[in-house]
Amino acid sequence: MMKQPTVLIVEDEPAIAELMAVNLRHNGFHPFWAVDSASAQREIDAALPDLILLDWMLPGESGLTLAKRWRSHPRTKLVPIIMLTARSDEADRVAGLDAGADDYMAKPFSTKEMLARVRAVLRRRAPEQAEGGFAIGGLALDVGTHRVSFNEQPLKLGPTEFKLLQYLMSHAERVHSRGQLLDKVWGDHVFIEERTVDVHIKRLREALGAGGVLVETVRGAGYRVTAHPAP
Repeated sequence: MMKQPTVLIVEDEPAIAELMAVNLRHNGFHPFWAVDSASAQREIDAALPDLILLDWMLPGESGLTLAKRWRSHPRTKLVPIIMLTARSDEADRVAGLDAGADDYMAKPFSTKEMLARVRAVLRRRAPEQAEGGFAIGGLALDVGTHRVSFNEQPLKLGPTEFKLLQYLMSHAERVHSRGQLLDKVWGDHVFIEERTVDVHIKRLREALGAGGVLVETVRGAGYRVTAHPAP
């Protein structure tokens, strides 16, 4: 079964957000909603969506400010963004695109237009995401070339350790339980015991050498990759 693409809707008008979410859900997407810049950042910190529908005018920081920040951060720079706004003149469209948005929709827009633009942006960005990579605290992983390095020194990882590290780095700073890691990294192999995760985490740390400290155990909760490991 194919994974449903996740779409973060950042919109402070509940009626508009609900209409967008319903139509996305009915067309094979998994939408979730943030009402302002602070809650949007919390959602992004918890898990990266496949695409962001970002309203220009928000309580707190503007959508334009958020887009610029997400584009400048290595973890979020490849996530596609479609800006939503009641502004329709050319200068505003250019400002939105200059901030890093992949596309632009002026309100009011039809649900057909929204779905068409979402699909088009995902198609355009898919090859870039597939070949992308992650960099955290001196640790770098390149998906396209299947290479890992720490402080620019190449490392050798087994296929399971690579997949485990890729998942943890793609959700940096978020804590994952053993059960979640089994589900995301090993998939439907339910016969694998949770302690298998501990074995592979140990192997991953050994393979990373000095970079192994970035793979942190959170007592009673699970594991995470962090740029700021506890001393």
